[in-house]
Amino acid sequence: MFYCHVCEMTNKKGIYRSKKTLNVESPSFTPANIQSAVKKATFSSQAASAPAFTPRGLTVALPAGNSNNSQDNDAGSFNPAAIREFTPTFDLNPAPSPNGTAQDASVSFDPFSMSSVSQGLPTPQFNPYADDHGALGHGTSYFQAQGAFPTPLQPLQHHLYAHVGPHREDLMPYHRMTHDFFLDEKTRVEYVKKAEAALQVMPNSQLPQLDNYHSLVALDTTHRKNANIFGYPSWVYKAMSTKTGNLYCLRRLEGYRLTNEHAIRLVKEWRRIDNGNVVSILDAFTTRAFGDSSLIFVQNYHPLSKTLTELHLSPSPSHGNRFQKTAIPEATLWGYITQIANALKAIHSINLAARCIDPSKIILTDKNRIRLSACSILDVVQFDARRPIQELQQEDFIQFGRLLLCLATSTLPIHLTNLKMSLEQVGRTYSVELRDTIFWLLTPQAPPAVKGIDEFLRGISGRIVTTLDESLHAIDKTSTDLFREIENGKAARLMMKLGCINERYEFNGDQAWSENGERYLLKLFRDYVFHQVDGNGNPVLDMGHMLRCLYKLDAGTDERICLTSRDEQSSFLVSYKELKKALATSFGELVKGNTKQARGF
Repeated sequence: MFYCHVCEMTNKKGIYRSKKTLNVESPSFTPANIQSAVKKATFSSQAASAPAFTPRGLTVALPAGNSNNSQDNDAGSFNPAAIREFTPTFDLNPAPSPNGTAQDASVSFDPFSMSSVSQGLPTPQFNPYADDHGALGHGTSYFQAQGAFPTPLQPLQHHLYAHVGPHREDLMPYHRMTHDFFLDEKTRVEYVKKAEAALQVMPNSQLPQLDNYHSLVALDTTHRKNANIFGYPSWVYKAMSTKTGNLYCLRRLEGYRLTNEHAIRLVKEWRRIDNGNVVSILDAFTTRAFGDSSLIFVQNYHPLSKTLTELHLSPSPSHGNRFQKTAIPEATLWGYITQIANALKAIHSINLAARCIDPSKIILTDKNRIRLSACSILDVVQFDARRPIQELQQEDFIQFGRLLLCLATSTLPIHLTNLKMSLEQVGRTYSVELRDTIFWLLTPQAPPAVKGIDEFLRGISGRIVTTLDESLHAIDKTSTDLFREIENGKAARLMMKLGCINERYEFNGDQAWSENGERYLLKLFRDYVFHQVDGNGNPVLDMGHMLRCLYKLDAGTDERICLTSRDEQSSFLVSYKELKKALATSFGELVKGNTKQARGF
């Protein structure tokens, strides 16, 4: 019996061990149901009155302050099954976060799609000059498409002339001629003549070369010596500076000997004047290069300028061999008055005096544009006299009146002897206002009182407004010509680029570089623009077609053209946008191959 009892206990112990030992036949672990939370003995009694914890965002919430909750209620306060699964969202326009800007909060990163990043970036402004507008779109680009700015339906109309400015003539488009695309003939001829005069040289010239100036050209129209104005014979030359390469006007006083160094230093005072009616004085020096002691004044050069004596006081042929003097219009005289008054205002304001208001020393540089050209010379030559500046300024008004009297009566200054008769002649020819103005200038004030340039300007203020209006009209015309030449400048740059690419013999060892790839299309485009022929084989010289094609190429429009080879075996349908890219790429290769970086396009 004892043996049996031990065996029985052994059997029970083996069964018990088999239940505790894990093996293959053991069932899978299944956690028991969550029972109600067992309060630990370590909790204090005050924990019973604590409010229930409620996670944020749960749909089931228990009222706070319910301290006597059952186990079921405790289980309902935190139920993992009631919590929604986290799903990442990409809100592109959320509300600004308090710890950052709205731009930072709007960017959401997705490693599998860059489109969301590009959409979150700020909107760039549309660039009408960009060759590739797709770089501003969605997808794999770096910037998003333009949305905040209106996008034009097509590129800017650079291939159309901008007719800006006042238009006084009513011409229809079919009335326009070829020369309407360029400067008018009169203005072009005038500027071409000025350019020729500026570049004129004297072959086999006997004139010397100075220290800083060379290529002297005499500008005097007469070989007679005249010492009436300065007391010394004076000559005028055009010269080029060896330092700057600019052209200057040199006025030489023959036989002058400098006795005081302070005299020539007065030129520095005149360099302070920057006025549109005064020829700027730049420098003064003495030299013996002409075989004597000469004084040289350096001034700005104005090509093809004429003195008022040459323009108005020299006899001009009118009918056959007879000579007749033409009266100057009163509007022109008032223009001269306002401009000389402007020059005197600038001179008197810095305590200087003109001292030389003579028709032979006032030049006409443009239409009705005059300048005083001999200022500061008498200050140097007559330095030892040391006359008061107030007295010299009063003499400026008298010389001003004598000048107007000479112009109004067409009389040379040396022949102007009877001022009273000349004033009566002015009253019969011109208005009373002009006569009174000349009379005021010629009449000196009583000794205590002095004349002032400001008083004179107030008296002619109405005429100054008229002169200002004429100047504004001239500026409008110049602006119109400038807009026209901007278009022509673009055409010139394009033709230079095409000339560098087309028919190039060799580049980087490739003799067929200009005949392959994109260069071949540019060659066909050259033939399309400049080498067209009609049905009879005659060349087509349509300048409108040439300019239109060049400006469309510069704009890079989407318009397509058909380019045909010379043997008519190949045809290409390309757009101006593609041709513009080909031109930029081909010319860029030439720029990279240029080791000497000169001025680019």
